[in-house]
Amino acid sequence: MAEEVLLENDAKISAHLTKPLLAVAFLASFGSSMLYGFNLAVVNSPAQYIKDFYNETLVETYDWAPDEELLTVLYSLTVSIFAIGGMTGALLVGRLVTKYGRKGTLVRATVLVFIGGGLMGFSRWCRMPAMVIVGRFITGVHSGISLSVVPMYLGEIAPKNLRGFLGLVPSIHICLGVFIAQVLGLSELLGKEEHWPLLLSLVVFPTMVQLMLLPWFPESPRYLLIEKGNVHATIAALKWYRTKGNIQAEVEEMQEEQRSLSSIQTISVRNLLTDRCVRWQVITIAVVNIGMQLSGIDAIWFYTNDIFDNAGIPEPYIQYTTVGTGAIEVISGMLGCFTIERLGRRPLMIGGFLFMGLCCAGITVSVLLQAQLSFMRYISVGCVVGIIAGFCIGPAGVPFLITAELFKQSHRPAAYTVAGCLNWLSNFTIGFVFPFLEIATGPYCYLIFCAICLGVALYTIFIIPETKNKTFMEISQMFAAKNNILKEELTSNGHLKLAVMNGYGALGKHDEK
Repeated sequence: MAEEVLLENDAKISAHLTKPLLAVAFLASFGSSMLYGFNLAVVNSPAQYIKDFYNETLVETYDWAPDEELLTVLYSLTVSIFAIGGMTGALLVGRLVTKYGRKGTLVRATVLVFIGGGLMGFSRWCRMPAMVIVGRFITGVHSGISLSVVPMYLGEIAPKNLRGFLGLVPSIHICLGVFIAQVLGLSELLGKEEHWPLLLSLVVFPTMVQLMLLPWFPESPRYLLIEKGNVHATIAALKWYRTKGNIQAEVEEMQEEQRSLSSIQTISVRNLLTDRCVRWQVITIAVVNIGMQLSGIDAIWFYTNDIFDNAGIPEPYIQYTTVGTGAIEVISGMLGCFTIERLGRRPLMIGGFLFMGLCCAGITVSVLLQAQLSFMRYISVGCVVGIIAGFCIGPAGVPFLITAELFKQSHRPAAYTVAGCLNWLSNFTIGFVFPFLEIATGPYCYLIFCAICLGVALYTIFIIPETKNKTFMEISQMFAAKNNILKEELTSNGHLKLAVMNGYGALGKHDEK
């Protein structure tokens, strides 16, 4: 039966976008990636209300009124604890996806959102500030897991000609989450004192939709075949996601990757870091993930209101201007998503980082000159918008996509653990260091971000190959020369290199002649 299914067509591995592929991409992103963006921005609008709540409860509980500095520290902890939770979640990714699979991990992680959302939603009713902080940490753990698992899952179920498009769907939802948080945080909607616990706990509703629908979709075919050896489930999953196309060609490509692995078991982070066969791949994901966060995008969000205020925008209208930047995020993310399969990964990365670097330098110049030239205030606003647009077109999503593309099945979970930890650590570092950096260097701090953006762009130009429309094995072979690895060494040994899988999923070894 399996042989008959495998021999259905004689086409190429590339396939058309099907409704199940599109549905699972949007569903996985809607209940996971969107929550990451939402949680990044949701605490900005009710900041003063949260501080007032902390002040009231400390007075009620301890009969002691904290000063403004302590309240700022508590609020900063509320914001930054999300990144610490994210790094904790990223450390768990490797073990979770190996044990439960990609889809299984996403489904099981939803419980974290219900716990975290419930704690934040009932915090004011229970008069416990700690519930807000713990709830933010738990939702951070969920985001740390999903930020790695969603692109991994979509990268493995997508045919190679659609891997870029589906891989950037999560980044659109991250931008959409930021935008939704900004809109709902308006004073006319949920940006009122009595509504902030509800605003923070809204994360449970997208997760509820995901929990009801995602279990009905199949697991990653690559996980089922390469890690579990279940060829029948693999074929069923491919038929679900492809409906038309050459299933045989995809199974054979997975078998080729399976035969190239020295072990079907996933490797540890330590083994990944010491494996010379993936040395440049590891360096690449470190550069792009650190560069993504140190590009200045987090600092821009931190400083946006001040820049808009200096540009002469009346304070009551700044919140609407901020919502406008959120809309630009979504539009830019969609532009990157719909052009990546035409342009490739490299142009989006190079163009995005170069444009961000130019705009960072523009902010420094405009802030220095705005006292003499009044129109420079509007240049600074334009540069803020430019940084946001440049980031969302490429650097926001491509690093997560190429982390899946640069590694084979056995290395991929550990690679996402490393990439996720570096990403979240950089996120936390820039959020903690930037206020002091801005005080010490003033507008010149943006020149540091400019240098980082230019450095990542140059690294992409000279080191990172184009992975568009390439199989995972082809990408590994592209890095073989950089790693000083012979093409033959990409296979584990001579016998396994010649192993073939019959239609029933059994490995049959052929002796070399």
